[in-house]
Amino acid sequence: MERAGTPIVRHSQKFEMARFLADLLDRRYTIPGTSIRIGLDPIIGLIPYVGDVIVSFAGAFILVVAAQSQLPKIVLVRMSLNIAINGMIGVIPILGDLFSVWFKSNVRNVELLERCVVGGRRASTVGDWVFVVGLLLGIAFVVVGTVVGMIWLLARVWKILQGMP
Repeated sequence: MERAGTPIVRHSQKFEMARFLADLLDRRYTIPGTSIRIGLDPIIGLIPYVGDVIVSFAGAFILVVAAQSQLPKIVLVRMSLNIAINGMIGVIPILGDLFSVWFKSNVRNVELLERCVVGGRRASTVGDWVFVVGLLLGIAFVVVGTVVGMIWLLARVWKILQGMP
């Protein structure tokens, strides 16, 4: 079930397990009548909050294999962010599950793992850093926006409550 051009790594059972897990979570089944492939991630993700936590922990196995393979830290950060993005957006009902069908964080992480292991240890590229910094800025923007929105909302509610007799 490998995509064309994906390097095949036969180093250990851990790589095989990581590949199997990514396939199971992200692309095991084809939606009948389409070419859209889904895994258990969006299905388990339908369980509010708990499902996304379960899927994130399952996907973390791939990250553990990458760490044991001594991948560059920037690649580990990138893989962690893939898991975090999938988990954060996944908590949004329905939209998060549709995002998981498209994003396929586990497949992305296995491809990063295989690319680094097959290609040997490589130095971090400018693209790696642009990706990571962009994601961190995006996450910071969302967090700050959420805090500002909550403060504004609480201030409005407080003002309304103050005006009540």
